[in-house]
Amino acid sequence: MKVYFHPDFYQSYTYDPAAAIGRMEAIVNEIKDLAHFEEPEPASEEDIAACHGPQHINRVKREGLYDIAALAAGGAIAAAQVGLTEPAFALIRPPGHHASRDSAWGFCYFNNMAIAIEKLKRSGQIKTAKILDFDLHFGDGTVNILGGRRYVAILNPSAHNRNEYLKEVERFLFQDKTDIIGISAGFDNHLEDWGGLLHTDDYRQMGKMVREAARSGGGGCFAILEGGYNHRVLGKNCRALLEGLLT
Repeated sequence: MKVYFHPDFYQSYTYDPAAAIGRMEAIVNEIKDLAHFEEPEPASEEDIAACHGPQHINRVKREGLYDIAALAAGGAIAAAQVGLTEPAFALIRPPGHHASRDSAWGFCYFNNMAIAIEKLKRSGQIKTAKILDFDLHFGDGTVNILGGRRYVAILNPSAHNRNEYLKEVERFLFQDKTDIIGISAGFDNHLEDWGGLLHTDDYRQMGKMVREAARSGGGGCFAILEGGYNHRVLGKNCRALLEGLLT
């Protein structure tokens, strides 16, 4: 599987759990035998501006985080483009699903998923898209940017029971065909992370469902990293998702 990653993502670019030293290492060490690592290029300001207003972009520049945030968005774009023909993963940070058009919070700066999906749409590579955001926290930024664009369907699963959660995901994925399925892959709802709900095999099952839904609908799929903060289990959970996508 092509995995988009850059050594700059090892940096602790600010003081928050998403930037903690060891987070990227935990995933790289666990998936290195599955991955063909590729270095992404930063997203262009034109691609970023398709989802974010100028005041927000300038604010990120003033904070000194533009370069790393643009690189993360570029990794998401690269994974989405490859995902049209084969599963791909963007192992990136900062995360993005709490970044709205004109504001951001929750360790996010630019909305990597929104930028990637909108890039595919503006370039004519897709007509429709689905986004599965299984991070513990609701992806309010993604909904803010893409929720009113009729070509996109977004699910943030809300069930508090594992079986119902997986059924909710399955219904969403197989309800209609689509050209691309993007996964906002936050692993902080794991049994041993902040949320305490999902098991490692649940990520494998969701990966399999995404791949099967994409294949049955004649579309593609990709995933990008969002949350997940217990380094002891983060790599294993990420590997499970990728194994599911590779089925």
